[in-house]
Amino acid sequence: MALESVEPLHVVSRVETVDEISALTGQNLRRLRTRRGYSLDRLAKISGVSRAMLGQIETGKSSPTISILWKIAAALDVPCGFLIAEPNDTTSLQVLTHAKTKVLSASEGKFQTRALFPYESERKVEFYELRIAPYHTETAEAHHHGTIENLVVSRGTVEIVAGKHPPQLLGEGDAAIFDADVAHSYRNMTSSEAVLYLVTTYVEEVRG
Repeated sequence: MALESVEPLHVVSRVETVDEISALTGQNLRRLRTRRGYSLDRLAKISGVSRAMLGQIETGKSSPTISILWKIAAALDVPCGFLIAEPNDTTSLQVLTHAKTKVLSASEGKFQTRALFPYESERKVEFYELRIAPYHTETAEAHHHGTIENLVVSRGTVEIVAGKHPPQLLGEGDAAIFDADVAHSYRNMTSSEAVLYLVTTYVEEVRG
């Protein structure tokens, strides 16, 4: 969900402060960047995010917008969740309590996403709860090539537009699947909050 947002990324967590989130994002960015062998200048050129901004994010001095987060993730060829991932021990059973989940807020709180999965390495599928304010439209940039979004409306009526396809109106219980490597949008058509569940699948690539 490469969301076009001009406001800082707000990550709401009852167990972490904003400073801790920024520090964690910076650590992950530095780790992923160096693993790819990219300098800050190289990553800036690929992602379209300035070197100065990347440096501020890595040092925890700046909290990126959701749009910037997705641009960086696409340039590093990783799911967006990798950038805000917490260290996690492998277990056969994990319980994700509501109190410990992260909520990413955009458009002055009119659009929220809640991760329903543990952030960990090698993840190619992500599961989110989306909440959209009444009559709000959230626009997303094209994701990395091969990304697929599969969503279902739990509450409300939502209009989905993906690339050049005609708008699709989804009611409660309706689902849609589409290639998300084109610009797309979600619009709440009702006077109450809409709730959707989204599964994002990233392409499996063979590396030589």
